[in-house]
Amino acid sequence: MEMSQEKKIEVLKDDTDHYRFQLKSNTGKTLFQSIPFDKEGDIQKTVGLLHQDIQRHFRFERKTDYAGKFQFHLKNNFGETIGQSNPYTSEAGMENGIKNLIKSITETKWP
Repeated sequence: MEMSQEKKIEVLKDDTDHYRFQLKSNTGKTLFQSIPFDKEGDIQKTVGLLHQDIQRHFRFERKTDYAGKFQFHLKNNFGETIGQSNPYTSEAGMENGIKNLIKSITETKWP
């Protein structure tokens, strides 16, 4: 049986009436989670821009926490953080995560 390679962007409403999106792998693992958005329209616009050209409208900020874990934040063209990755144990893993996120976004169907 062949496993689907489809990635999935999910928009969720949390218990504080904010919206978030997350990108999941075909195995269901969350690759990336956004910050909360007040309006569903704002999140729809942001996700739409992801598909137009992630490398033109967005940039990655690389960070290291106090425990030596690596993480990246995705920022829009105004410099506002729209989400972050899970922590990585190595810088190479983080860089690979960025490459995989870009690839996943370009391959994901939306809406």
